[in-house]
Amino acid sequence: MVSLTEVQSSNSRIDSALPPGLVAVFVGGTRGIGEYTLRQFAKHARQARVYFVGRSQENGDRVAAECKALNPEGEYIFVKADTSLIRNVDDVCRDLKTKEKAINLLFLTTGTLNSGTETSEGLHFPMALTYYARTRFIANLLPLLQQATALRRVVTVGVSGKEGPLFTDDFQGWKVPILSQRGHLGSLLTLSLEALAQKAPDVSFIHDFPGPVKTDLARDAKGAVMAVLKVAFKIVGPFVYIPNEESGERHLFLATSARYPAGASVDASSGVPLADGLAVARGTTGESGSGVYSVGSDGESAGPKVEALLAQFRKDGTSEEMWNHTEGEFKRIAGS
Repeated sequence: MVSLTEVQSSNSRIDSALPPGLVAVFVGGTRGIGEYTLRQFAKHARQARVYFVGRSQENGDRVAAECKALNPEGEYIFVKADTSLIRNVDDVCRDLKTKEKAINLLFLTTGTLNSGTETSEGLHFPMALTYYARTRFIANLLPLLQQATALRRVVTVGVSGKEGPLFTDDFQGWKVPILSQRGHLGSLLTLSLEALAQKAPDVSFIHDFPGPVKTDLARDAKGAVMAVLKVAFKIVGPFVYIPNEESGERHLFLATSARYPAGASVDASSGVPLADGLAVARGTTGESGSGVYSVGSDGESAGPKVEALLAQFRKDGTSEEMWNHTEGEFKRIAGS
């Protein structure tokens, strides 16, 4: 396990190890883990410029003001958008491309437990937010990430280490059994990062599991099961939740440490150099520093069981089938 002390030590060196003027994009930065991490990034990065995307102008204004108070040298720009729609994602990305030539960090946390509804673009709402929109953001912004001269990293917060069987006849998850949904989503997120890493081996990709953290993920969820879960969260949560600040610190470590380098790593893009006692993490292929990482809440890579499952997906063509489906949906909705 990467200790909190090691995490904090690494984060404290961001301002000296990484150059000023880092550009970061947080998709889902007005609540929960996205907000906690954004606040830590604002605190430690020198003269950073941060774009953060969300639905609530009120929350956006609040987060921007709080970050400015933490570090007046930074610039914090709220982008209001409904990212459940791929066309909106494309609009946000087009606008970013007019303003920036390079991006150092793309951090994604959008999601919901509100299932059973369809977006106007024909996608299952929870998968639209958690999988398709995130993947579209990454694909659209890869060229800008590759242009960065320092850190080049993507972090998507999900259910890493929980990867499981993929339902190839129902990628959108309309009929996936409730006990299989986490594994289905986990495999989609990790395999999509592997597909994108093939296009950009000079970018580092991390899928992480945050552990029990207080978020608003279930705020719009409906139904008897969700009602019971909400009550359970209120009762049990205070005893098991990772503190908000610690969650932000741990995710900032994932976003900036050289423990998770790109597959085609160059020192300048690897992140904050490792202190004694920490080694480069094992990637999803089982090789150290392979560029794509499935990481648990303790900062450690997923074990052999997950590696074997992902290897089987690559071998039997499931990974390719999944990516062909994803690109097909993007083409159906946006034309490319």
